Amino acid sequence: VVMAVRNLSVEMTFALLGFADYPELQIPLFLLFLIMYIITVVGNLGMIVIIKINPKFHTPMYFFLSHLSFVDFCYSSIVTPKLLENLVMEDKNIFYFSCMLQYFLSCTAVVTESFLLAVMAYDRFVAICNPLLYSVVMSQRLCALLVSGSYLWGMFGPLVLLCYALQLNFSGHNTINHFFCEYTALIAVSSSDILIPHLLPFGFATFNEVSTLLIILTSYTFIFVTVLNIHSASGRRKAFSTCASHLTAITIFHGTILSLYCVPNSKNSRQTVKVASVFYTVVNPMLNPLIYSLRNKDVKDALRKLIDTKVPFH
Repeated sequence: VVMAVRNLSVEMTFALLGFADYPELQIPLFLLFLIMYIITVVGNLGMIVIIKINPKFHTPMYFFLSHLSFVDFCYSSIVTPKLLENLVMEDKNIFYFSCMLQYFLSCTAVVTESFLLAVMAYDRFVAICNPLLYSVVMSQRLCALLVSGSYLWGMFGPLVLLCYALQLNFSGHNTINHFFCEYTALIAVSSSDILIPHLLPFGFATFNEVSTLLIILTSYTFIFVTVLNIHSASGRRKAFSTCASHLTAITIFHGTILSLYCVPNSKNSRQTVKVASVFYTVVNPMLNPLIYSLRNKDVKDALRKLIDTKVPFH
């Protein structure tokens, strides 16, 4: 069985169609996505370095943010390099094993990010609603457990889907109408019965969205009630400012995911699905470090000091 799987992974290939329908846009799209990927790598790795070297950021909020940046970096690096390659190379093939691995890692990253955003909402709830108990409640042990749980659940669901995907039969040269090995696009080219593989991701995605959004909405309901009871206008502004970046990241991430799953699965909507997928696989990982740095005075000050230290002008 092992040898059969190895032979299958070596011999079978998929062709990622990507944006081949628009040959005149291949080079402009390559340049655009390359710039976005560079910003993503520099932004997320820069955020991790700043949080790591600055003791001021050794708090639960920035601990979660560093892991969010790590997941965004990994997510973009799983999808974007192959996307860039396919935009300039005539050979758009990807081996069976590589395709399955890309699906599993990308799905793990997106699920992990959704739960990290929920964990960060809970962190803001404790910080604003129970400030005196914050350091006790959000202990290092609890923070580590919450992050570990996000990673473990992020791997569990995609692993179940991967087990079903590995049992599917594929024949000949399969063309995937997408720019990466997304699960529904992958099983669409299978010759097997795909009823259960179709139902599983729907149930899994529904559970993830409902559970994470429930945590986020509940946390922010208590936060808004607490903030409205603050008599000082400056105190309310400070409380809201600590949540603004997180709310922006949540809106972009979940808004894109929900809009993607609301698009009917038809030929007419395939390009719309691709554009939405670009947004949450390429654009969102780039925007997160920009959102948290541009809206955070402490991060901007730390970045300015780091630049002044590394690049002296005298």
